[in-house]
Amino acid sequence: MNLSLSVRIACSFATVFIAAVTCPADDPPSNAERAGSLPPTAVHVRGDLHRSREVFTTTGQGRVAFLGGSITEMNGYRPMVMDSLVARFPGTEFNFINAGMSSTCSHTGAFRLPSDVLSHKPDLLFVEFAVNDDQDAAHSYEDALRGMEGVIRSARSSLPQVDIVITYFVNPSMLEKVQNGEVPTSIAAHDAVAKHYNVSTCNVAVELAKQIAEGKTTWAIYGGVHPKPAGNRIAANLIEDVFRQTRFSLAEAKSANRQTFAPHPLPPPIDPTSFWRGRFLPRDAIAMGSGWSYVEPKWKDIEGSFRERFAGRPLTVATVPEAELQVTFTGTAIGLFVLAGPDAGVVEFSIDDGDWHAADLFHRFSKGLHYPRTVVLKSGLEDGPHQMKLRVSKKKNGASQGNAVRILEFVAS
Repeated sequence: MNLSLSVRIACSFATVFIAAVTCPADDPPSNAERAGSLPPTAVHVRGDLHRSREVFTTTGQGRVAFLGGSITEMNGYRPMVMDSLVARFPGTEFNFINAGMSSTCSHTGAFRLPSDVLSHKPDLLFVEFAVNDDQDAAHSYEDALRGMEGVIRSARSSLPQVDIVITYFVNPSMLEKVQNGEVPTSIAAHDAVAKHYNVSTCNVAVELAKQIAEGKTTWAIYGGVHPKPAGNRIAANLIEDVFRQTRFSLAEAKSANRQTFAPHPLPPPIDPTSFWRGRFLPRDAIAMGSGWSYVEPKWKDIEGSFRERFAGRPLTVATVPEAELQVTFTGTAIGLFVLAGPDAGVVEFSIDDGDWHAADLFHRFSKGLHYPRTVVLKSGLEDGPHQMKLRVSKKKNGASQGNAVRILEFVAS
């Protein structure tokens, strides 16, 4: 969105936004909210952060994880929040886990959560996926909900004491929706999860729209999809407001009565087939046939840019049509976490000897990049053991240069 558009919309909708307020926990989203007609508040405190505060205070140790896409991976709001925690809990030795991964959505987040986050046993978890669920994955409400519920329910199932804060960042189209009094689909879905699990949220989209309407900033000053320091400061300030309202500091802990805090309640899932049992499958679950290999690709010989974080690791690779393998898994969903580059192909799959279906791995960002993405091949299966046959299709996307399939991980839930 350019500056003139920001100013024009700000003038039109200046009366829509009021100062951010804190609301008590409320019921699941109404039909109007789900349809996107009610703007959420910028800061919505639900529950407290007392469990992690108690750990930081009594042990002098703190494990804090940040899960999200490139907005989390980059040095933006995350270091600002880290600095705030260090200041609020002087003397506490923190272990900060940067589990941000550029380009990835909440589906990838749910599937990699056990290995990248839960293995560290964090006391406090920050999550952001609103932008990537919108612009990268283009998830429906149901798919965005399955991903975010996968993250939150998995975290609370494995670590019942973990405190969580979700932050919704913003892109131009999402901002325009908020300025029109609508709720972007990904935010509506994520907020439904936050309400259900009593998790505090920080809505950068609403706060930025309000500040633009008040003439305090512009989209250009905010900095774009990957915010500049001014934009990241908006996000950090909203999280700071959550800290303030939950009395989240060493000083506040010392003035409070000492007590043992019960685990966070775990209500029934919103969607029983959400990805809360998301995981990477072990290698022995895959039986490779002819044409497949488990090898590190020779990236320097393959067209397309490549992110160094994926260097030095083997992938399950096939480039020849009709190469086939089999996967055994238990659960309700199966998918592929892939690097989809300029030559990304189409896969065909059959579950439990059923009909064959096709999934195109090529993404619009694949043209110049080996783009990391999770492709959920099938969800909503009957919970139980399954077998999937997977083969490289002879067909390919019209924009693709080949039939390559490069799989980082097989995922299931």
